[in-house]
Amino acid sequence: MSKISKDELLSLEPAPKAKKAPARAEGKGGSGAKSGAKKKPAKKRGFLSRLFRFFLWLCLLGVLAAAGGGYALYKWAEGDLPSFSKIADYRPPLVTTVLARDGSVIGQLYRERRFLVTLDQLPKFVPQAFLAVEDDQFYKHPGVDLKAIARAAIANFQHGRTTQGGSTITQQVVKRLMLTPEKSYERKLKEAILAYRLEQQLSKDDILTLYINQIFLGNNAYGVEAAARVYFAKHASELTIAEAALIAGLGQSPSAYNPYRNPKAAEKRQQHVLRRLRDLAWISEAEYDEAVHQKLEYRAMQSSNPTGGWYLEEVRRQLVEMFSEENAAKYGFDFGLYGEDAVYELGLTVHTAMDPLQQKAAHDGLRKGLEEATKRHGWRGPHARLEPGEYDKFLKDKKFELADLDEGGWARALVTKVQAKYADVALSPSHKGRVGVDSMKWARKPDVKKRPIPGHAYVTDARKLLKEGDVVWVSRGKAPAKGQKPALPEGYIPLDLEQLPDVQGAMVSIEPETCDVVAMVGGYAFGSSGSQFNRATQAQRQPGSSFKPVVYSAALDQGFTPSSMLLDGPLMIVDKWTKEVWRPGNSDGKFLGPLPLWRGLALSRNLCTIRLVQQVGIEHVIARAKNLMLAPDFPAVLAISLGTIEVTPLNMAQAYTAFANQGKVSEPRLITNIQGPWGNTIYENPSQHVEAISPQNAYVMANLLKGVVQYGTGTRAKVLERPIAGKTGTTNDEMDAWFLAVTPHLVTATYIGYDVLQPMGRGEQGGSTALPAYIHYAKEALKAYPPDDFIRPESGLVDVQVAEDGPILPFYEGSEPGSGLSLDAMGGEDGGMDDVGSALSDLRGIVPGSNAETVPPEVLVRQKQAADRRKAEEKAQQGEDLLMEIF
Repeated sequence: MSKISKDELLSLEPAPKAKKAPARAEGKGGSGAKSGAKKKPAKKRGFLSRLFRFFLWLCLLGVLAAAGGGYALYKWAEGDLPSFSKIADYRPPLVTTVLARDGSVIGQLYRERRFLVTLDQLPKFVPQAFLAVEDDQFYKHPGVDLKAIARAAIANFQHGRTTQGGSTITQQVVKRLMLTPEKSYERKLKEAILAYRLEQQLSKDDILTLYINQIFLGNNAYGVEAAARVYFAKHASELTIAEAALIAGLGQSPSAYNPYRNPKAAEKRQQHVLRRLRDLAWISEAEYDEAVHQKLEYRAMQSSNPTGGWYLEEVRRQLVEMFSEENAAKYGFDFGLYGEDAVYELGLTVHTAMDPLQQKAAHDGLRKGLEEATKRHGWRGPHARLEPGEYDKFLKDKKFELADLDEGGWARALVTKVQAKYADVALSPSHKGRVGVDSMKWARKPDVKKRPIPGHAYVTDARKLLKEGDVVWVSRGKAPAKGQKPALPEGYIPLDLEQLPDVQGAMVSIEPETCDVVAMVGGYAFGSSGSQFNRATQAQRQPGSSFKPVVYSAALDQGFTPSSMLLDGPLMIVDKWTKEVWRPGNSDGKFLGPLPLWRGLALSRNLCTIRLVQQVGIEHVIARAKNLMLAPDFPAVLAISLGTIEVTPLNMAQAYTAFANQGKVSEPRLITNIQGPWGNTIYENPSQHVEAISPQNAYVMANLLKGVVQYGTGTRAKVLERPIAGKTGTTNDEMDAWFLAVTPHLVTATYIGYDVLQPMGRGEQGGSTALPAYIHYAKEALKAYPPDDFIRPESGLVDVQVAEDGPILPFYEGSEPGSGLSLDAMGGEDGGMDDVGSALSDLRGIVPGSNAETVPPEVLVRQKQAADRRKAEEKAQQGEDLLMEIF
């Protein structure tokens, strides 16, 4: 192409237009007038031009001023912006989940119910459902969507109220994590600035992950994982498109769209989410149709074990202690949170030793034992009494369902009519029942001084017990047999009269081999319907005769054997310092004379035990108690041999594990290991045993305690038909009743008594009160274990039949009968008082021809034994015949 010269370039420019000559005037002044009229528009155009330029400059100045003001406003807001450290170190409050041995949930501890998930753990339609209704341009905008803001402003103006929000998901994350929820222009400005900056710091996926874990979705569910568990009893990874759409729709107004309270509103919102997903082509038409027609079933994932409240509370207490600032350093925990803050916010997974089957059996067994005990105590009166005007409101408010009576359940009922043979009751406006008088026969007038007569009908006329307007507890009963009168009216439910226990108790079981506490029940009812005081670990009560095995175990290592003779005879002990007199006795007030040690323990004779301690030495008994890991400080007094020092049921069960596990005491273990929020193990608790007694001592004691069940105070346990050892315990005035059960695989402590010390009543003893509760439990619990006998040591023992019709018992090798190495406790130590002879002179009537003033007490007793053993074994009369010993 040829170049164009400058002259040629100029020639291409258009020529200037020629100016027109002014027209001549025609007519008289006409042309002048016209000429003047043509000049005025020019002036007007000049004015408009100047006015336009003025407004142009004004707009420019406005823009500059706005820009300057905006910049100043930005700088002002920027100076007060929070840092991104909270997001960089994102650690929201998470749920700590406590699991049973089989992985089932015992309970959850939290301030906000939240479980962390990542995008790669979710189907793609789950986050898309949130994007569809909250921010479909999320992956395109820089943190603030101006189009969305404008669209929302127009929609809100048209409706005259706020119907849409223009905030992006990034802005919502900023608002929840970094700003306050106040509604102000200042907060919105800061939100926009921070949202833009956040997009520079984190990826879009990271921001979306924060959002789906932080958003509140109603029913105390924070984040999509918690919502999936609360509304559909599944994990977020298992959600369908329809379910994900419903959850995503909750974000706008969790209360208004709550599917439990407003299912129609929730599903209408869900349909909107599904349409948005389809319109955005994020799901196909076929997927849309399937989701629209899916029937939704709302139910929450089980978050607690209905019988595990006591166990969960004890685990919680241990966790709070474990995560104290001092212990955190000890265990190497470095979370920056301590105590309850750590437990309720870290999102731990706590694995425990609880066996759900054992726990339910213990829960049901103790409750049944307490219910039986309270019926023996007598009828305390109705639960409440209403006036006629209160009937309708009571029945409407109580919300009774027939299922409430399933599996032994109870319900409150209003007495509407009473006849001699029955009482009619109302359970709800539409449910009626009848309580037969036969189910009321136990309801005697309470009297702790009178022992109830088993099977006796204390009530034969229902009118003497109930009145119209009484509110009582009832359970499902048996319908009258065909033809039996009075017949049950059609539609009536057969019911039995019940009474809530006022007596309390505890039951705790330990596997001696694993140290696992597989069951723990601390009372009749936990939480809102009862209390949180755990009697298994917190109640300090006297164990009574259940402490005696500690004495007998010590005695075996001090020269006594199962065949050693112990005197069950009257005893008076005078303190040589205070001169106070103690006259211990047996619970039945009787004396059986000389008894072999194995029988004295089986029959739980107090006086045999005291004489044994006198011979062994109280210091050896205390040392044995400490070896068995019993916690209290024991004073050096004889009374401790009868269980007068307070202990917890868990501690007693721990001590007895030595008899089941070849002399090794188990350290009770509730928590087995703990995992952090991302599944890493941060704590492990292996089984721990302590060598307390020799395997030979443990085996002999286990066999002696089997005698308690076979021919002693615990014979009711024979119904279990397996090798089982045990010991009953009853404190003074029948205030506390105990039964300690020992098998090779399970050791259980059962305790029953009032929280405030008071007598339970005549006949309420270890064998009649605590043992039946244990039997209810053991019938189910022991099914999980083989009926093994105790492990016998390979050496150091010989078996001997101790009497012609007696049991075969193990002896330390070399101490069997006939060896001459066995000690007896037939008397006691001489206290050295001058009047001991006068006290012993009372024995002249017992031992013919004796001289009590010169013969030692032990010799007198042996003379009596040799002269008339059979007579000595008969019951002696309590009275003035006392053997005075000074201690």
